[in-house]
Amino acid sequence: MTTTPTASTDARAAVPDARDRALGALYGLAIGDALGMPTQGMPRAEIARRWGLLGGFEPGPGDQPIAPGMPAGSVTDDTEQALLVARLLIDGGGHIAPLAFARALSDWERGMVERGSADLLGPSTKRAIEVINAGGPVQEAGRTGTTNGAAMRVAPVGVAAPPGPALLDLVVESCLVTHNTTVGIAAAAAVAAAVSAGIAGAGTAEALAAAAGAARDGARRGHWVAGGDIAARIDWARRHVAGLDDERLCTELYEVVGTSVASQESVVAVFALAAARGDRPWPALRLAASLGGDTDTVAAILGAVLGACHGTAAWPADAVAAVRAANDLPFEELADGLLALRRRGARPTA
Repeated sequence: MTTTPTASTDARAAVPDARDRALGALYGLAIGDALGMPTQGMPRAEIARRWGLLGGFEPGPGDQPIAPGMPAGSVTDDTEQALLVARLLIDGGGHIAPLAFARALSDWERGMVERGSADLLGPSTKRAIEVINAGGPVQEAGRTGTTNGAAMRVAPVGVAAPPGPALLDLVVESCLVTHNTTVGIAAAAAVAAAVSAGIAGAGTAEALAAAAGAARDGARRGHWVAGGDIAARIDWARRHVAGLDDERLCTELYEVVGTSVASQESVVAVFALAAARGDRPWPALRLAASLGGDTDTVAAILGAVLGACHGTAAWPADAVAAVRAANDLPFEELADGLLALRRRGARPTA
């Protein structure tokens, strides 16, 4: 059964407060994730043949490579691991203990296997957990992680920490176990900084500038790995897609920027979409879910960024209701806990 939300309320109609923006980010993450669930891992041509441009939530088809038969509106690992990060942050008083994070990720995958799900840990995270389980040092476990796993689950860090050096430190902490590389940290820093800027009241353009700046700073942390510079690619992609219509925009993102699990592709595609369609959050997520490739992650990150910038008015009320009905999402409780950490972090030191 297809679930097609109605058109979004004008996101500019009211000025949202920090809590509304935090909820906009968390619900945006889940809505984007659920939109991209049935199309993840599929080529763009096949998505176009089956659905055209996605109009709303669809169930996972029986031949879906990752989420066969999942009900419409269901979230995937992107949201579930972001929830895990949020809980660890709150329980840890604003910090993520590396070994606790590793155990939580391992337990999460074990639970998914028991449920018969094919939606398991990504390649960088799985490799890092194997190193830790074999007795390897935590500081070395994530030294090859360059995929988008850290970026997809980092939005709660952006809610919990205000803009500034402490935000980057917390991003690095969240990447240490699985993505402790220049590329992995830069990608996660870009997402967290955009969300944090949005919570602080920034519009989309200001949040994107914060993302590029954080990516440059993040690229100075972690183990060096070869790969395109995230900040430079974000800046280039934002210019490259300017003025394109929807069809050409999707073609350029899919064929030129890329939508794979590589951070230099999917995370860059997020910010290119935000630059091109950031004033229309709901249609932007529908485009993201129709791109092909790692659609659930691209749409989830985009939803978190645009939700932080626009607040809950970005999302149709029936889209929020649909993901709430299909999933256990304690976002109000988590938003309050994360914002309490943010207020504490924003206080001047004595």
